[in-house]
Amino acid sequence: MYVSGGREDRAMVCREVRGVIICRIYHYMSGGCDALHMVSLGSSLSGLRRDGFEESSPLFRCLVVESEEKEKQAAGPPLVGYALSFFTYSTWEGRSLYLEDLYVMPEHRGSGVGSKLFAAVAESCLSLGCARLQLSVLDWNQPAISFYRSRGARDLCEEEGWRLFRFLPEDLRRIISGKSS
Repeated sequence: MYVSGGREDRAMVCREVRGVIICRIYHYMSGGCDALHMVSLGSSLSGLRRDGFEESSPLFRCLVVESEEKEKQAAGPPLVGYALSFFTYSTWEGRSLYLEDLYVMPEHRGSGVGSKLFAAVAESCLSLGCARLQLSVLDWNQPAISFYRSRGARDLCEEEGWRLFRFLPEDLRRIISGKSS
């Protein structure tokens, strides 16, 4: 297993990450995932490339795990997992890292890939001078909840009463127009 913060060929990494995201969606579909209605391909390949791999100040960071298998594809080793994160800022604590996605292809789960990838995220968080690492987990995803809790994660809903809210573009347009309820 190889964990990398980026390879020389950033466009290839972008395509590989996009490919894993698409595989993830198909995995959800085949498993009858309860959250399938929340999965979309709204982030285009060009947007993913621009936002994370081409900008001088990328909007996100992406660690990838590549297979060490001898049978490499012509384009390089297959991607078996990724962790996508971005900076946030706390007025109380300063720079923070938000882990948007940590995903390991199903056939590589249980082999320690996720643990090593998460450790790389933790190391990155500290080396970047972040005060904390935050993430969200859907309540039905018990394996992920167990994974993070076993590593010391605190459930802010239980401990501090935090709630997570989201505004979609139509909500924002309604607010701007003064028609919010």
